[in-house]
Amino acid sequence: MASKSEHLTAKQKRTEHLLQEARRAAPRTIRFLTGFIMLHLVVSMILILVGLGIRILILRNANRNSTKPNDLTNIVRKSEESYGDVEGNTEPWVEVISGETRALVYHNFLDEVVEKIEKRISDVTFIPLEYGEGLQVLHYQVGQKYEPRYDYVIDEFKSKTGGQRIATVVMYLSDVDDGGETVFPAAKGNISEVPWWNELSKCGKGLSVLPKKRDALFSWNMRPGASLDSLSLHGGCPVVKGDKWSSKKCFHVHAFKV
Repeated sequence: MASKSEHLTAKQKRTEHLLQEARRAAPRTIRFLTGFIMLHLVVSMILILVGLGIRILILRNANRNSTKPNDLTNIVRKSEESYGDVEGNTEPWVEVISGETRALVYHNFLDEVVEKIEKRISDVTFIPLEYGEGLQVLHYQVGQKYEPRYDYVIDEFKSKTGGQRIATVVMYLSDVDDGGETVFPAAKGNISEVPWWNELSKCGKGLSVLPKKRDALFSWNMRPGASLDSLSLHGGCPVVKGDKWSSKKCFHVHAFKV
């Protein structure tokens, strides 16, 4: 019978052998797990890219095939398309004019802005919107002016499109460094007593209004008895320094028709 010491030695040898086998197998296991993880990551990235590509193609086809203009972010029209399919439509939509120059037209871009401005004018003046002409935008550079004139019309044809012009609104879109006043040369009174007298240019030394950004000037062209008001004569002084931007809207006694 083997001694106790010999039995322990054999057991130790088996244990050492198993440890050596485990050490030799460990690198192979680690390499296998590392390869498996890398393969999983690569496959996942490929699937994500394929999914994104499919999504982009779906969105492009949806934009290309869509016929209802909903908003500016997903509606693109080709320049060869007819304008007839959007006639009367007031919703904003985008039309690609040229892919080479990357030119776009944003249809109805100012629709809500213009409507809000015109509604505000109507609310303040108590004149219905339909009695007004379209907004005019005016730009005067140094030395430019407009001679004194009346806004009421003498032309019979113009008066038939909505009757006589009853009132005028001028909105100042910019400040002017010097000059550019709206002046009423036929007006009378102690005009030099106004606090802004020293700010006026030589042309504006009368009843005049300094062009101040965000201000609006309202004036009647007819008297309460429906007669034409000769004192409504007005003009624009030359711009001495800077630029003058303004917007003008005229109202008629009846609904205006172009």
